[in-house]
Amino acid sequence: MNPVGKPGKTGTLMPVEQALQQLLAMAEAAPIRERNTLPLADCDGRVLAQDLVSTLDLPPWPNSAMDGYAVRLSDWTGEPLVVSQRIFAGQAPEPLAAGTCARIFTGAPVPEGADCVEMQENAVVHADERVSFTEPLHVDQNIRPRGQETTAGELVLTAGTRLGPIELGLAASLGHDRLDVIRRPRVAVLSTGDELIEPGLPLGPGQIYNSNRRVLCSWLTRLGCEVIDAGILPDDLEQTRTRLASLGAVDLILSTGGVSVGEADFLGIALREEGELALWKLAIKPGKPLTFGHFRGVPVIGLPGNPASTLVTFALLARPYLLRRQGVQDVEPLRFEVPVGFTWPKPGNRREYLRGRIEQGKAIIYRNQSSGVLRSAAWAEGFVEVLEGTTLERGDRVNFIPLSEVLN
Repeated sequence: MNPVGKPGKTGTLMPVEQALQQLLAMAEAAPIRERNTLPLADCDGRVLAQDLVSTLDLPPWPNSAMDGYAVRLSDWTGEPLVVSQRIFAGQAPEPLAAGTCARIFTGAPVPEGADCVEMQENAVVHADERVSFTEPLHVDQNIRPRGQETTAGELVLTAGTRLGPIELGLAASLGHDRLDVIRRPRVAVLSTGDELIEPGLPLGPGQIYNSNRRVLCSWLTRLGCEVIDAGILPDDLEQTRTRLASLGAVDLILSTGGVSVGEADFLGIALREEGELALWKLAIKPGKPLTFGHFRGVPVIGLPGNPASTLVTFALLARPYLLRRQGVQDVEPLRFEVPVGFTWPKPGNRREYLRGRIEQGKAIIYRNQSSGVLRSAAWAEGFVEVLEGTTLERGDRVNFIPLSEVLN
C-alpha cells in the first residue's frame, strides 16, 4: 500500500472513525433499558440485560474424561485389579473399595478414593475379569476436576452480550431456563422518492423497483429488531409529515435516499422543521451523504439511496449504532489483513469499501464498483478496505471485512 499525500485529509468530509464515534456516543445517550424475561428458546440473537453469574460449580463433582477404569494409584503395583463397580454417567458411585478399580464411563462421577482414570485402550481385561494396565499411571489423569469450567459466584457472561447458540448452551449448563434480555429495538424503515415502485407492479416511465427496503427489513430482522415497514414516502412535504407522525413509538427511523439539501428533500425539510438534522458528508465511498437527526425526539438515520451505499453505511455505521443502543460494547466487525490480487492506481480522498472476495489467498474485487450495483455484493464475500490517499499494487496488504461479520 502506497500513501499519496496526506492520508485522511478530507477537507470538509468527516472521517469514518469520527462519524462512528459520534453515532455511538448518541446511542449511549439513548440506551434501550426495557427488559423482557424469556425462555432460552426465544433468546437467540437477543442481548443479555444483566450479568450472568454462576450459582454452582461446573462440573459439580470430579468426572471421568474417558471410558476406562478409575483407580487409586497407591493400590496398583502392577498386579491385576478386581473391578468392584461399574459407574455410568448420571449414577452416584460408592467409594472405591481398597485394592480394586471401577469400570467408569465418560462424564460419570469419579468415586471417592480414586485419583486416576486410565483409558480403556490401555487396559487389559484378563480371563478372570481382573484388569491390568499397559502404560504408566499418573495422579489426576483423565479426571475433570470440580469447577473446571466455572465456580459458584464467578461472572460467566456480561450484560450486553449478544446471545447465540454457544451462550445459550452455557446458560443451560448452569441451570437457567430463562434470561433477562433487552427489549427488541423498534425500527421504522422507509424509502423516499416518486421514482420507487414496489416489486410485482409494472414499471412506469423513470421508475425503478425498491430494493433497499427489502435489504434493510431482512437485515434488521436478523439483528433481532422489531421492524415497522413504513413503505415508500412520496415527494410531498405534507404526506411526509403525516407519515412520520403516524409511526408511533419507535426507537429509530431508518430511511434511504432523499435526505440532503435539495429542493425535493422533503424528509430533510420535515426533520429541520420538527426536530434537527445533522448532515454528515462522510469520507466514505460509497455512502458519503449519510445523515443523522431527530423527528419529534425520535432518532433518524438517513442512508444514501444507491444500493451499495445503503449496504456499506448500514453495515459499518447504522448496525453498530443499533447494537450500542442495546448495550453491546463490541460492535465493530472483525477485520483481517490479506494481500490484494489487483491494482488500485488512483488514490482517493475517501475511504473506499470495495465489494470483494478471497481467491487463492488474495483479495479480488467485483468488476463494477458502482454504488448503484447491488449485484457486486451478492457476488462478494466481504469488503476490501482501501484507506484514504493510497494506491495498491498486487501483493500489498489491506483489511478485509467478511460479510458474515455484519449480516447478523
